[in-house]
Amino acid sequence: MPPTTGSAAGPPDTAPDAVLTDRLAVEIARLGIVGESSDVGTLHRVTDLAHRAVPGCAGASGVRWALPHGPDERPEPLASAASHPDLAAAVDRQLARGRGPLFDVVAERRPVGADDVLAEARWPEAMADLLRVGVRCFSTTPHRMAPVLVTLTLFGVRPKALGSGRGGLAALLAAQGSAALSNSQQYGDVHRTAVQLQEAVESRAVVDQAKGILMHALGCDADEAFIEMRRISQNRRVKLTALAQRIVGDQGLR
Repeated sequence: MPPTTGSAAGPPDTAPDAVLTDRLAVEIARLGIVGESSDVGTLHRVTDLAHRAVPGCAGASGVRWALPHGPDERPEPLASAASHPDLAAAVDRQLARGRGPLFDVVAERRPVGADDVLAEARWPEAMADLLRVGVRCFSTTPHRMAPVLVTLTLFGVRPKALGSGRGGLAALLAAQGSAALSNSQQYGDVHRTAVQLQEAVESRAVVDQAKGILMHALGCDADEAFIEMRRISQNRRVKLTALAQRIVGDQGLR
């Protein structure tokens, strides 16, 4: 993993707090633009911002989760991204195992971390993966904005590199990332509903046109024309809308 670009000279626990610059504020705000990126793309932007903006952070990863519906169900990762390929591989191994600090964060809805991975005994498999890629400390922050839960993990290459003062910006990035994903999902739901309503309106229009044609051809009223269309639709196993389109398109009832 590349060396940290955000740490300052001196001991790890005396690095300056993160500063929210105008440029960083604009980049964080842009995370919330609906439709600009996919889930993975949004997570990549969040991890890139964390890597560049948080002092002591040598890399970051983000995961979007499907929340369990019952006590016997475990949380499922829906999408993940990392600032570096080796971190992505380590995170993927933890997700594949189904256990580790990420799962504890999601289950307990609170941040967890380790000041020194070498001395951490709670998650031996995950810690071994991190040590192999040069990580010596990490901090994971959850944020939920229904129906989305996002975890953001910061990694450092020195013990205690992610000391006090880093959590606020990490929480802000996780919150904005989850807001962006939630907005995108809601926008997608609304867009699909709008498309379905538009299709329903267009289908109703063509059915009404077909009824008018049958009323004129058969000398019947609207109800009788509709009953006849439905009978033909069922007998020929053709959707009512498709039959109406054929009638309106002057293909007749062949």
